[in-house]
Amino acid sequence: MPLHVPPVPAPALRSILTALGSPTAVREAPTPALRSAQGPLSPELPLPVHVLDDPEVLAAPALLDGADTAPHTRLTGWRFTIRAGDRLVAAADTMLTPDGWAFSRFFEGPYVTATERALRQAEVLGTPYQPRLLSVPGLYMLMLWLHGDPEADPATGAVAPGDLLVPLAPAPPGFAAHRPHRAAELLPVIGLRLAPAPLLRTPV
Repeated sequence: MPLHVPPVPAPALRSILTALGSPTAVREAPTPALRSAQGPLSPELPLPVHVLDDPEVLAAPALLDGADTAPHTRLTGWRFTIRAGDRLVAAADTMLTPDGWAFSRFFEGPYVTATERALRQAEVLGTPYQPRLLSVPGLYMLMLWLHGDPEADPATGAVAPGDLLVPLAPAPPGFAAHRPHRAAELLPVIGLRLAPAPLLRTPV
């Protein structure tokens, strides 16, 4: 069953197209594959990028019970893959500024191909999902977030217990890349990893 890719804000897409049409922006990007690409460059697969950084909520035991304590996220940008012909050569990020959506950067690396791989795997699932990206800065972790409400506003919403989270490679130690988990199972584990270590008592 196909994924329900959410509609991208038009200003975000325009900012990417403007950057791709700028020889200076492409030439100065730290992306050898993009700079050496031949032929037209096209942005594809726009995904909203959310940040999850509340360890206290993540570690709440109620998540395991499916209670209505799902943590909320912050939309920080939209990410596009960039193709040259049939080759994936880079990705591009936009960010939200006081004046609206603006181009942020071109980049390449393992997360680009890992995202494409995870999306291909998600396409064969029997349940419709809305694909998003979910970042956990405290663990340097990026996940494909398969949101169970395919028609939801991509800028809002919480991570529901039944949503699927797929850590992308390279995943932090202790997390298997490209293995889907229910959010109710994975989020408490992430919360425990984010929680500060208890202070050791000094013997009297």
